[in-house]
Amino acid sequence: MIPAPWALLAEVTHACPLHCPYCSNPLELVRKSAELSTADWARVFGEAAELGVVQAHVSGGEPLLRPDLAEIVAAARRAGVYTQLVTSGVGLTAERLGELLAAGLNSVQLSLQDARRPGSDLIAGRVSYTDKERAAGVIRDAGVPFGLNVVLHRRNLDNLQEIIEVGARWGADRIELANTQFYGWALHNRAALLPARDQLDRAKATVAAWRETHGSGEGPELVWVMPDYYEGVPKPCMGGWGARSITVGPDGTALPCPAAYAIADLAPPNVRERPLAWIWTESAAFNAYRGTDWMTGPCRECPRREIDFGGCRCQAHALTGDAARTDPACSLSPDHGLVRDATATVGAGAADDFVYRKPGAPDRTDESPRIPGSV
Repeated sequence: MIPAPWALLAEVTHACPLHCPYCSNPLELVRKSAELSTADWARVFGEAAELGVVQAHVSGGEPLLRPDLAEIVAAARRAGVYTQLVTSGVGLTAERLGELLAAGLNSVQLSLQDARRPGSDLIAGRVSYTDKERAAGVIRDAGVPFGLNVVLHRRNLDNLQEIIEVGARWGADRIELANTQFYGWALHNRAALLPARDQLDRAKATVAAWRETHGSGEGPELVWVMPDYYEGVPKPCMGGWGARSITVGPDGTALPCPAAYAIADLAPPNVRERPLAWIWTESAAFNAYRGTDWMTGPCRECPRREIDFGGCRCQAHALTGDAARTDPACSLSPDHGLVRDATATVGAGAADDFVYRKPGAPDRTDESPRIPGSV
């Protein structure tokens, strides 16, 4: 029996004021003219609730770029779905947040690129640290549950202690320390992002020390997302492909994983053409790597096959061209050398410069979309 999903990633737009070198959106972004309407999203939330979804991450790009965001949130509230706004913070004013809270928004997750302004602005590809600091104050003053998301990599891992202290000072309840996953745009920038093993060892020690010191509930909760290139054990693919979560892209494309856009032969369904229940239970895309019957190579007999599910299908595809192969992050994979060779080049002449989605110096803001209601 196929379990009901509990989460929906609602990518309401791919437009974004930032140009992060590890952006998890697809290489080919959805244009504004192709985005789902307010009514479409209302229907999606209703169908999601009927299917069993209880929580939605309203994301992008930058969801604040949707002028109808409050109506979208209100539709989720009417359907009985808990909503979390996932935002860069650019354009998040007290007035805008108040409008969203009145519509039924339940929590906010703010992104942070580094502990200090120069590094954060460099990584984001534009001046934005001050916006984030201001947004954190707006969220804190509103008293809404507040999460901070930090993508970790070679350029900010050594600042982890200070990053955590910033999150605590800003009033975050939870800090997700998400080591970069290398597919999509992040794979394009892997040479500049991949950390050295000793950096990760120090970072893990920093997290352990914080947890030991603040284990009684003092300060924010820390969530450490595994850096699988060095572990030799692949991360579970979304808790199992088609097991827990649905991603709906800005144009209605439905996927078991937000990185699965890149799997060319997946032929994902679209919510404009099919109801979400059919997509979840019947579509070829959601059944392609569900369970264990599809497994090949060492995964087929591996005692961990129902724990890590063969690793990340998107990473397997990105590195080998075949989503059905064992994730090369696994030490048992016949393709593990692809990962081992990449880690061996860190600090040995690998490129340090980021390639941004939009070229130009980090302080250029003229090419960035304008947030409705911002100044």
